[in-house]
Amino acid sequence: MRKSLLLLAMAGALLSSSVLGAAPTQLTIALQLEPTDLDPTTGAAASANRSVTDLNIYNGLTQIDKDGAVQPDLATSWDVSPDGLTYTFHLKTGVKFSDGSPFSADDVKWTLDRDRAPNATGAQKQLFENIASVDVVDPATVKVTLSKPQGDFTYDMGWTDAAIVSSKSAATNLTNPVGTGPYKLGEWVKADHLTLVRNPNYSETQPAFDTVIFRFISDPTAATNSMLAGDVDVFSAFPAPELVGQFKSDPRFEVIIGSTQGETIVAMNNARPPLDNVNVREAIAHAIDRNAIIEGTMFGYGTPIGSFYPPGDPAYIDLTALSAFDPAKSKQLLAGAGIKDLTLTFKVPPVSYARAAAPIIQQELADVGVRVNVVNDEWADWLGNVFGGAHDYDLTMITHVEPDDYAAFGKPGYYINYKADALNALVAKLKGTTDPKQQIAIRQDIQRQLATDFAAVYLFEYPNITIAKKGIAGLWENAPQPTIDLSAITWAQ
Repeated sequence: MRKSLLLLAMAGALLSSSVLGAAPTQLTIALQLEPTDLDPTTGAAASANRSVTDLNIYNGLTQIDKDGAVQPDLATSWDVSPDGLTYTFHLKTGVKFSDGSPFSADDVKWTLDRDRAPNATGAQKQLFENIASVDVVDPATVKVTLSKPQGDFTYDMGWTDAAIVSSKSAATNLTNPVGTGPYKLGEWVKADHLTLVRNPNYSETQPAFDTVIFRFISDPTAATNSMLAGDVDVFSAFPAPELVGQFKSDPRFEVIIGSTQGETIVAMNNARPPLDNVNVREAIAHAIDRNAIIEGTMFGYGTPIGSFYPPGDPAYIDLTALSAFDPAKSKQLLAGAGIKDLTLTFKVPPVSYARAAAPIIQQELADVGVRVNVVNDEWADWLGNVFGGAHDYDLTMITHVEPDDYAAFGKPGYYINYKADALNALVAKLKGTTDPKQQIAIRQDIQRQLATDFAAVYLFEYPNITIAKKGIAGLWENAPQPTIDLSAITWAQ
């Protein structure tokens, strides 16, 4: 009886809020992919992981804002020595982790020392490899000394991989995340939803919503139905671009279409013969019509790319002509490489654009004499056997959402298995350069290197398509990071 009265009172309170027009205190956001874990340093399933955690559960020394610019975060400011080797970060005071423990320079030192350690397991170790030492000056000041200049160091510290964590809780962040952000984990019901609740120890202005529920809806039809039924308030990275027009014409919704830094590629296992032959890789690239893929899978949303680089960047150069759709040239290259009977396995992850593109690519390669066996992988299988250590694939397709992640092609053990000596030399040169004009020139050389070596088939820059109920404000148009900044979102009614 008491429980019934409590439920009745709660229902009455909700009804009163609705009648009075009060803004809801709960927000429901749908994602196509579920996070694999809640530790931002793992690097797996970046889009899903970071949409939930970045700026919401965790903070870094800096942050990358909606325009892709570096902003202060746990560091309020920083000084850089004339030689570009020493960064002195001045930290916020009075900050606490969600478990109530105080944040200080000791946490910065512990985190960066862990991230740069020889046995570090983070996915983006290149961000920290130039750090020579981290010294605590006082509880609110930390000095980071580099072994050589790293021109984008403050930008790199804004990656979620550089989130500052506590040594007390780092070991359990995979499933029980503890950070300094505005939210903390409420519950995680696998394969269904994940709930964030306000962090009572958050030192800044509390966010608009008491509770944010992330629902995981992989099927594009179910995604559409969930929005139309009103079960979801926001769908981030909406997976059914063919239905965007329907939402545009419905006055209940707002459609936001921007850009990401997500390069969509057909990855080729460069270590597997005959894909270890650049001429064969070039032949595969010329057999695939990127414009047909954009129209057939994204319904025109997406910008063609000819290298692993975002078109919106000032250093971008259009290299699409190097891998233009040319079946005749593809056949010529295959014949010149002595390829007469080739069968490739195409492992496809459970994302709608890849599943839709697979039969198109299969037919295009068949047209030049290459048989393709399409294997639809589940997410865990793809992460473990394709992207992970096994690298058991010939071809696969995925969007890489991390900003400035061209250097990943040169990482030892990276799933593409690209022989990257020339690329790594250019990346090292870029890191040691602080002059903006020289940086642009080197970035363009990096693009040319990846394009002319056909390290992958470069298709398109993934669009940022968001469907939201009318009245929701603060959603990012563009996504320079795969982030949903909950502290910026409000619901005006």
